[in-house]
Amino acid sequence: MIKKFLAAVWLATLLPNNACALAVKHHFTAFIGLFNASTAEFEYDLKPAAYAVRAIVRTYGTFGFLYPFEADYYTGGNIEGDFLETSAYRYTSKSRFNQRSKVMIYDENGLPVYAVSSKNGKEKKKAIEASTDNKNTTNLQTVLAAIARQYQKMGFCDSKIPVFDGKRRFDVIFRDEGTEEIKANEYSPYAGKAAKCSMYIDKLGAEGDDLLWQLSSDRPVYFWILKDKQSGAPFIARVKIDETPLGEMNVYTTKIEVKK
Repeated sequence: MIKKFLAAVWLATLLPNNACALAVKHHFTAFIGLFNASTAEFEYDLKPAAYAVRAIVRTYGTFGFLYPFEADYYTGGNIEGDFLETSAYRYTSKSRFNQRSKVMIYDENGLPVYAVSSKNGKEKKKAIEASTDNKNTTNLQTVLAAIARQYQKMGFCDSKIPVFDGKRRFDVIFRDEGTEEIKANEYSPYAGKAAKCSMYIDKLGAEGDDLLWQLSSDRPVYFWILKDKQSGAPFIARVKIDETPLGEMNVYTTKIEVKK
């Protein structure tokens, strides 16, 4: 469940305003079934030649008491033309019984070559086998920055981006789903005619239980895009997953901060 929440709210890092320097910080609250389950902060920074994405997620309220969890994710790298080349990835997470961390080491082509992970203080180092199948792939967080730049330039979501997460090779597929009117509510002040997009995971026959892995073409993540009235920056106003083990998931943007 936590993984599905992370999958949904990570979409909030998608949409900066232009190719010039711009940083946007999103604040979110997420409902899973009847639970106001989680809060999150997402901040991305896209410059002409570099990018960075950070996410901090915490479970909340009764759900947080039942499933305490907090995670901090960071990805950064260089921008070469239209290709975002990763040079740094790390995360830390803490649940009731476990503390985990991971750092990925990348080569000059932005492919992971080494991973250092830790669980409850026990460190594990692993070399990642090179493969021609992983050429011209990226990672999940960088995918979000890449589709952001595309949306700003082209005004649409449709795209298929190859990903290698250090274990498996798969595709992330974005699709345009038309437009819908969304209304403000007690959780989010944002309303208007929004572009609706979806994100699918094509697992290419592989199996796993990592972040986003339970999502497939049968259970897409939907998200709605609005533009900030003052800066013109596109941002995610809503995120939705129709079905989870605890019911429908809805993520609302409570606040955005745009920095140029």
